Amino acid sequence: MLGLDLTQEPRAIQEAKEEGERSLILHLLTKKMGTLDESMCDRISTLSSAQLTALGEALLDFNHLNDIHNWLATQE
Repeated sequence: MLGLDLTQEPRAIQEAKEEGERSLILHLLTKKMGTLDESMCDRISTLSSAQLTALGEALLDFNHLNDIHNWLATQE
């Protein structure tokens, strides 16, 4: 009627969900591994929604900070 596509989620909601997911992933990584360096946090902040989901699953297997670095290196 107004040319609106109501089948897609509004961009603001998508961005809010991604920010929430990003915050949760960073919190879980910090809780499991300790303080993360700023460059790692910056890199995580650039990940897509699909990559954040994959990181959320992968972090269950991480035991060392190198595991995070190695995982991030595969995402470039």
